[in-house]
Amino acid sequence: MLRLSEPRIDRGAVYWLEGRPSEGGRNVLVRSTRDADLEECSARDTSVRSRVHEYGGGAYLVAQGRSFIVEDGGGLRELGHSPMGRPEARYADLALSPDGRWLVAVEEVAGEGEGGQPANRLVGLTSAGGRIVLDTDHDFVSSPTFSPDGRALAWIAWDHPNMPWDESALFVAAWNEQGRVGKPRRIAGGPGESIFQPRFAPGGRLYFVSDRSGWWNLYRLEQGEPQPLCPMSAEFATPQWVFGLSYYDFVDASTLLCACEYAGRSTLGQLDLASGEFQSMELDLTAIEGVRVERGLACFLGASPVRPPTVYLYEIATRRLHALRSSLDRVPDLGRISLPEPLEFPSEGGRTAHAFFYPPQAPGRDGLVGERPPLLVKSHGGPTAVAHPALDLRVQYWTSRGIAVVDVNYGGSTSFGRAAREQLDGQWGVVDVEDCVAAARFLAATGRVDGGRMLITGSSAGGYTTLCALTFHDVFRAGASHYGIGDLEALVRDTHKFESCYTERLVAPYPEHAALYRERSPIHHVDRLARPVIFFQGLDDLVVPPDQAAAMAAALTERCVPHAYVVFEGEGHGFRRPESIRTALEGELYFYAQILGFEADVSPSAVRIQGGPVGAA
Repeated sequence: MLRLSEPRIDRGAVYWLEGRPSEGGRNVLVRSTRDADLEECSARDTSVRSRVHEYGGGAYLVAQGRSFIVEDGGGLRELGHSPMGRPEARYADLALSPDGRWLVAVEEVAGEGEGGQPANRLVGLTSAGGRIVLDTDHDFVSSPTFSPDGRALAWIAWDHPNMPWDESALFVAAWNEQGRVGKPRRIAGGPGESIFQPRFAPGGRLYFVSDRSGWWNLYRLEQGEPQPLCPMSAEFATPQWVFGLSYYDFVDASTLLCACEYAGRSTLGQLDLASGEFQSMELDLTAIEGVRVERGLACFLGASPVRPPTVYLYEIATRRLHALRSSLDRVPDLGRISLPEPLEFPSEGGRTAHAFFYPPQAPGRDGLVGERPPLLVKSHGGPTAVAHPALDLRVQYWTSRGIAVVDVNYGGSTSFGRAAREQLDGQWGVVDVEDCVAAARFLAATGRVDGGRMLITGSSAGGYTTLCALTFHDVFRAGASHYGIGDLEALVRDTHKFESCYTERLVAPYPEHAALYRERSPIHHVDRLARPVIFFQGLDDLVVPPDQAAAMAAALTERCVPHAYVVFEGEGHGFRRPESIRTALEGELYFYAQILGFEADVSPSAVRIQGGPVGAA
C-alpha cells in the first residue's frame, strides 16, 4: 500500500509524494494530469522527506514551474541545481517569493538551541548562496506564505510548553526583493487560541484558521482585526503534526474551496466570501485533506469507507472528479468490505464518547466459532488525532477473519472542537483508556461482540493507551503495542524537542509531578499486568526509544506473563518496509490466535512467545 501525501498543483499538473514500501519506504515526487501518465520527478537514488520535528512534512514545493525538494539526509535543493542552505541543517515548509528570488523555509539545526536542543528558525535562501534569518524569537515556526505582490510575509510561531494546536500566533512582516524584513506584527493568536494555515487572497487580504470560537473556523483580517467568515461547529483544520498541511485554497477572489470536518467525517465545499454561505460539493468521500487550487482545477487526497486514500483532480465548475493515483493497486470487492457504523456511547464522568464499529465479514473463519465475534479495540495515536471512516486494509484484515473492530475517538480526539480536545488535559492515560474500555463494554453489553474475547491495539500514543488498559483494567484478554509508550518519565527525558513539553498539558509539569508520571506509567505497575502483550518496535525510533518496550518485555519475562518482543532494524517511529509491515500485522494475528486458542493462517518466524503458557490468560 502506497503512502500518499502533500498533493499540489502547478501549471495544470498535479504533484504528490508517494512512500513506496517496496523500495524501502522511499518517498518519490511524482506528477500527472488528466491526460498524461504518472511521471517521476525526483531521482531514483533520492527520497524526498523532511525530518524537521522528526515527523517532517512540507518536503517539497512546486511553484512558477520550478521544483524544490528536501532530500532525506541530503539537504535542500532545486531540481537540476546545486544544494541550498546549510548542509548540516534540516528543512521543511517551503515558500517561493513572487519574484522567484527567495525561498523561505523552516530550518532546524541540531545542537544550536538552548540546552543543546535543535534550533528552529525561519530563513530565506537564494540559489546563489544568500541566506537571511527571519525569525529566531520562537521555539517553533511554520507555514510561511507571501502576499501576491511580494510585499508581505506571514507565518505561524509558538513556544514551549505549547503544541501548535494548544497555543500559537500569526505574524506578518513587510518584505522586499532584497530580503529585508520589517518588524513582525502579531495579528492573531495567544493563550487559548490556535492558528492554522495563513494564506493571502489574490487581492492581498490575509486569511487564516483560528479556534478562538472553540472550533477551527476561517477568518479574514479586516482593518487589523480578525473577522469570522462562516461560523460553524466544524473544523477547517487539523493538528499540525506535520508541515505542508492545507485545508482550503482560493478559487478566485470571492470563493474558497475548503474541507471541513466533524466527528471524523470530512466534507468538501465552496465558501462564498461575501455571504459566508458554505455549499457542500456532495462528494462521496469521508476523509479529505491537502486541498490546493489553480485556475479552476483542484487537487486533494480523499478516501471513503469503500475507497482507499487517492489523489484526485477536481474540475470545480463541472464538479468532475478524476482519480489520479490510488494507494492500492486493487480494492477488495464491495461485498467483502466491512462498513463503519458510527457509535455514541456513555463513558465515565458522564462523557459521551464516539467510535466507528466494523462488524466482521467472515464470522467463523480460522476457528473463531461462536454466536458473537471477538473484538479488537483500536486506539489511535497522537493522542491528538482522529479516527476517520475511511477504507483501511489493516481494519479489513481483522474483519475478514471474523474479528470485529471498533476504532475509538476518545476524549482528546480532534474534529469535535477545542473543548473535546481539552478533555485529555491532565488526563492522559485516564480519559482515553476509560473511553476505550467503555467502547468494549458497550459493544459486549449490546450483544455485538463476545465480552470474553476482547483485545486492544494501538501505535505510539495509542500503544500507551493500550498498555494502560491492559495494566489498570481487566476488560481485555490481550493486546498489541506498536512502538508504544510504557514509561512517561523516560518519554519526557528522551523524546525530541517538538514533543518534549507535550506531557506538561497531557499529564502535569515535570519533574514537579514525577509521582503522577510514575502512577500513570505501566512500567511501574507490571505487578498488575497479567494480560499477554506483543510489542513491535523500530530500533531507530527517536520519538519513543526502543528501551521502553524492551524494559516492559523484560518485566513480563520476570513475571512469567506470555508476551513477544519483535524489533525491526532500520525502522523508526512507524514502519515503512513491506517486510516490517507484514510481520507486524501477521505477528499480531498469530499472537492473538495463540492466546484465544484459534488457528491462524500465518506463523511469522520473528514472533517468539515467551514468559509462560499461552491460552491461559
